[in-house]
Amino acid sequence: MHESAELLTKAEGSPAAVVNAGGKGPVVLVCEHASRRLPETVGTLGLSEEALVSHIAWDPGALAVAEHLSSLLDAPLVYQRFSRLVYDCNRPPEAPGAMPETSEIYDIPGNRALSQHEKDRRTRGLYLPFHAAVSDLLDERGKAGLESIIVTMHSFTPVYMGRERAVEIGILHDEDSRVADAMLIAAEGNTDYDIRRNEPYGPADGVTHTLIKHGLARGLKNVMIEVRNDLIRDEDGQRVMAGLLAELLGSALKDRPNT
Repeated sequence: MHESAELLTKAEGSPAAVVNAGGKGPVVLVCEHASRRLPETVGTLGLSEEALVSHIAWDPGALAVAEHLSSLLDAPLVYQRFSRLVYDCNRPPEAPGAMPETSEIYDIPGNRALSQHEKDRRTRGLYLPFHAAVSDLLDERGKAGLESIIVTMHSFTPVYMGRERAVEIGILHDEDSRVADAMLIAAEGNTDYDIRRNEPYGPADGVTHTLIKHGLARGLKNVMIEVRNDLIRDEDGQRVMAGLLAELLGSALKDRPNT
């Protein structure tokens, strides 16, 4: 790894990508862990190829499901084009997990004892422009008189620290549980999936930063969706999951009051 003035080269482009920016549906999709790509300036962070393709680098399948949802719901989608290992955009700069030194069973040498200059460079290069893209989109929708309900899309590994996870879909929320409540009600008796509230993570784990920053701060409804990644390993699984989530969100948002 070498420290240049900027994290990303001109050839690497913007850290944030926006799909269907003009979507008129009420949902705004966000995928913070869409990619495992590393900027050239950080090299491999001292990690093996095994680690770099694993769930510690990204949320496998999450972007594909989000893209299907974008089409099904006519929803704009903002996603991060670089790996969470360099900067986890679902964490504020002061959080230890923003640039983690370890993740599950892996040490991350390239994140060890980072200088303040390097932390600032990563924050400036990935975090700030990514969240600016989300904010700009929400501002434009507000000016156009469009309702915005923030839905963040994630996936999780079926085995973590040697323990199997039975939960298949997590519906997560922070202080505003309105969308989560409605989705969980819609799921009752309508699916065989193991769907749980605030699992396998919850607010206490620090995973609701995007919901807080763009949802709670603006008074917008919001929810975070976690899908076990073995269910969305291929296109068929991704399409099936997107269809289910679109149905749950559609049911949850029908005749939606502001309270």
